[in-house]
Amino acid sequence: MNAPSDKRRSRPARMRLDVAEPRRRRPRGEPLSVDRIVDVALGQMKAGGYEAVSMRSIARELNTGPASLYAHVAGRDELDSLVVVRVTGALDIPDPDPERWREQLRDVMFAMLRLYDENPGVARAQLGLVPLSPTLLRMMERLIALLRAGGVPDQASVWFLDMMVLFVGAVAVERDIERSRETMGDDPAAYYERVHDFFTSLSSADYPVLASLATALTAGDGDDRFGFGVDLMIAGLAAFASGAVATRLPNHPGRGRPDRERDPDTA
Repeated sequence: MNAPSDKRRSRPARMRLDVAEPRRRRPRGEPLSVDRIVDVALGQMKAGGYEAVSMRSIARELNTGPASLYAHVAGRDELDSLVVVRVTGALDIPDPDPERWREQLRDVMFAMLRLYDENPGVARAQLGLVPLSPTLLRMMERLIALLRAGGVPDQASVWFLDMMVLFVGAVAVERDIERSRETMGDDPAAYYERVHDFFTSLSSADYPVLASLATALTAGDGDDRFGFGVDLMIAGLAAFASGAVATRLPNHPGRGRPDRERDPDTA
């Protein structure tokens, strides 16, 4: 088989490689730093969400031009990586306990959601990144060790990490959106009470199932529903660990996402 051309080795679209760690290049006499840039990015995300942040908006807040930032951060992809590393690097992953691995994993997933809640916009920055930075690689190392302690097969473990990040990140993004929606006003509880009343008012003749489930449909708060999803995922892992569910091996070993790589010159 011929070696792939340089074009074929180019990074596929939709796939961002997270290889960033804070780079400490500080041009002589230049007051900017990676840490300051990340600080401003996090502040702007907290104030206006992920979409409010750009290299230009950061430069304005730092009273400089966008070109000055590129001496420290290569662009938006690297900025996203730096922001993710800063926030999720604070995640505490315990030493694996084979007797408590389910509880430990549940605690980690809730802790990740809390970090995202405290830093709006970061979950959006995380989505689509492939974690190749040292900080996030160490997190992956500890998480897989935790899953191995529970007897989860390796293939199921690594695919679960992908699904875990997507699940926790999607929940966090939805919570960010909910907090910003004017329709919810200042009292989310009152908003969901109106949703409950809406389902209660449905015609049992037209919607017999939904009308009977008005309470169930609106039961629990965000943490209750997130916890249900976490328990569902962990129960699935336990099924893999016990052998009740067989791990489906990939059809193309060694071939990662995306499913189809396209040559940018022929796309």
